[in-house]
Amino acid sequence: MNKKIIIQKYFEENSFVESNIRSFNNFIEKDIHKIIQEIGDVIPTIIPQDMQDFRIKLEKISITKPQIIEADGSKRDIYPMEARLRKISYAAPINLEISAHIDGVQREAFTTQIGLLPVMLKSKYCHLHGMKEDELIKHGEDPHDNGGYFILNGNERVLMTVEDLAANTMFVEENKIGTSRYTAKVFSERGSYRVPHVIEQAKDGLIYLSFTRFKKIPITAVIKALGLIKDSEIVQAISEDREFDDIFINLFSTADLKNEADAVDFISKKIGMSPLQEQRLEKTQDNLDKYLLPHLGIEPKDRKYKAINLCKLLRRFLIISKEDIKSQDKDHYMNKRLKLSGDLLSDLFRVQLRALVNDILYNFQRLVKRGKFHSIKIIIRDKLLTSRINSAMATGVWVGGRKGLSQNMDRTNFLAATSHLQRVVSLLSATQENFAARALHATHWGRLCAIETPEGTSIGLRKNLALLAEITQEEIVDGKLKKTFEELGMKAI
Repeated sequence: MNKKIIIQKYFEENSFVESNIRSFNNFIEKDIHKIIQEIGDVIPTIIPQDMQDFRIKLEKISITKPQIIEADGSKRDIYPMEARLRKISYAAPINLEISAHIDGVQREAFTTQIGLLPVMLKSKYCHLHGMKEDELIKHGEDPHDNGGYFILNGNERVLMTVEDLAANTMFVEENKIGTSRYTAKVFSERGSYRVPHVIEQAKDGLIYLSFTRFKKIPITAVIKALGLIKDSEIVQAISEDREFDDIFINLFSTADLKNEADAVDFISKKIGMSPLQEQRLEKTQDNLDKYLLPHLGIEPKDRKYKAINLCKLLRRFLIISKEDIKSQDKDHYMNKRLKLSGDLLSDLFRVQLRALVNDILYNFQRLVKRGKFHSIKIIIRDKLLTSRINSAMATGVWVGGRKGLSQNMDRTNFLAATSHLQRVVSLLSATQENFAARALHATHWGRLCAIETPEGTSIGLRKNLALLAEITQEEIVDGKLKKTFEELGMKAI
């Protein structure tokens, strides 16, 4: 068959920005609901004296197609061309069901608008979705326009695709200087958490784990604090078929820790917790649950699972450091992940929604102190969320201090616009050398364009997707892998 016909058929059903549009749709359909569930019940610290328990519940969230409220108060649909010409944002109202529960009884329930969310053109929530060529022309649109961008205050803004190292994966590096020859790093990611973990081995053979305020804690003490107490169990979990003397050196160093409480007490003293024992042990365990490998869970029931996974990480670290197996290539595209517009908006929405919840709490507690509280309807400021999201998308300054993630769309010509929508940026600093990260890697073949990158300081750090490259969603890939492993007989711990 003629290759031109194949490519033509492909573009009848797909576009250059299909992955980005799918990512935005996924954010609206799934991620936004998960973020509401993450926040859970909002419980104020100051409540009216006649109440025992007061909680605000955030329930169902919904987003309609873009609308505008005119000066006379009338509400109607708005199309992209009108937003461009009138220098306004092409955004949709976010409606949230909120209920107030006093002493376990629901007293108030209503649906309110909590803000406006900019909508990606040609996504499911855009008025242009599914329109035929003549309908698009009627609404003043170019029928060949790909979509995949946003309109803020009349400006067309593109959210960059961000290239980052894969989270929840261990990378072992050989050090040229320092006390340890090898260092292992894991960036554990769960929702808004991104906790770096470092495993390193001192010259005396002891292996230490560092994360958040836990600095250089013997790794066997952490494993015991998580509930894996017996030395034989730890040895079995680390080295089923290999003999590592280093394991016994580390187990001997923590031999006096006979139970979970001893191990937690040992760690709490190491990090300088409060002198009161009960509070110290409880707070240390709480911090271990929250910040140690949060992607595996943050509940007390997940401790044993974390201990076994920590043993597996330790095993890999020992195999690479003792048997001189080549450590992973960080620049291999298997070890990279691309964050599309839906992922970036999830990060932004999660942080800004928490800011809105804190504002609701502050307004509630201020009214309670004055004795003027009547309804939670009056304490919700819908402009707060809108202004914070618009500010991030208009300036490109994202949560976590990242910059340049939103840019004005290049409309020089059709190819320039298509190229801009396909751009991939690395968060590495353009002023540093990073030779390996800038070099063309064999795994870029078919994924990234080998030619299109700027000259100068950002060479190799700013790339473009290959024209027919498609980005799969991580949860779909993970689900397929899990199903395949289960079919092969693998059982979950």
